[in-house]
Amino acid sequence: MLLFADRTVMNISLAYIGKDFHVGAAALGATASAFFLGYTLMQIPGGYLTDLLGSKRMVIIALIAWSAMTMVTGLAWSLASLIVIRFLFGIAEGPYPSAALKRISENYGKKVKSQATSALISSNYAGAAIAPLIIVPIIANSSWQQAFIWLGLGGIVITLVYYLLERPLKSIRKEVAARPQIKWQNIDRRVWAFVIIGLALNVITKGLEAWMPVYFLREQGINLKNLAWLVPLPVISGGIAAFSAGFIMVHLFKHRERWLITIASLLTLVFMFGLFKSSSLVWIVIFEVLIYFVKSLAFTGIFSFTAQILSEKSYGSSIGIVNFGGQLGGFIGPLLIGEIVQFTSSYSAAFLGLVFSAVLAVLACLFIRRV
Repeated sequence: MLLFADRTVMNISLAYIGKDFHVGAAALGATASAFFLGYTLMQIPGGYLTDLLGSKRMVIIALIAWSAMTMVTGLAWSLASLIVIRFLFGIAEGPYPSAALKRISENYGKKVKSQATSALISSNYAGAAIAPLIIVPIIANSSWQQAFIWLGLGGIVITLVYYLLERPLKSIRKEVAARPQIKWQNIDRRVWAFVIIGLALNVITKGLEAWMPVYFLREQGINLKNLAWLVPLPVISGGIAAFSAGFIMVHLFKHRERWLITIASLLTLVFMFGLFKSSSLVWIVIFEVLIYFVKSLAFTGIFSFTAQILSEKSYGSSIGIVNFGGQLGGFIGPLLIGEIVQFTSSYSAAFLGLVFSAVLAVLACLFIRRV
């Protein structure tokens, strides 16, 4: 929840950052994407380090590092400094998904592992939904810089609570003795399909997450107070879908897991096209909510399915590879929309670009097989 709260604060702050630093859409897109560049580059090394050092150690290291970078974000003095800080922020946060998902894998049996994985991923959407309600008043009454400083301090407190209450750290000797190795030729071929699907789906959601608050403020004339209630609607929808994805996969799509991912990806394409064709605010919000729901089913389904098919020894490394694709999409999405809006002065053209990304996700689903 904390991890995604920061991203939501950045998305809400983009319009104010642009005003403070006097920059346009393309520069703001680069700012949003800088985080995902560092985050993406750290996925595979972060997964390897998780297998090497242990999941709890890596969770703690990532928590401390990204909480510090959250506070530093509030101290940025120029756009260039902010871009560098966000890139380093991504590096700091990068190992966390592999560490958290491996922690789930270690503590839950195979029968419930998929459902536990989807429950963990749903917390991302919960954080993104709750954050505006807490952070928007801080931005409105103080500044976007203060919002990041307070969020970082909250991260330090959560780190301490986690360290004290979670299960004891495992013996590092035992874990180092089984030093992981990534053998690219032995990686399950479905992993590469998941990489492409995750990339395409995250181009859509990270592009929308970064730019819809700016779109609502600038193009639709929504004020900041109303934005605090409008922004969480899609992520609430995504959270519900993510939480239920594991259950749906295990109970309704057992031995047909790829069909859940394929159908949800196809519906993402349909609803994204609906968003592209919409002109009224009501239908834009409706289609955005629907996109988040079906996209979350597909994206969470990837990780729930992966939890069933990958070996325990190299789980962290393999998850890092899968998440690399998703986070690469997170890097491309905000940058792509920023460039399209800057070049065309049209959000409709940017939405059309996201339609093509949904097409790519559907095509990649054709390469998923059960065995």
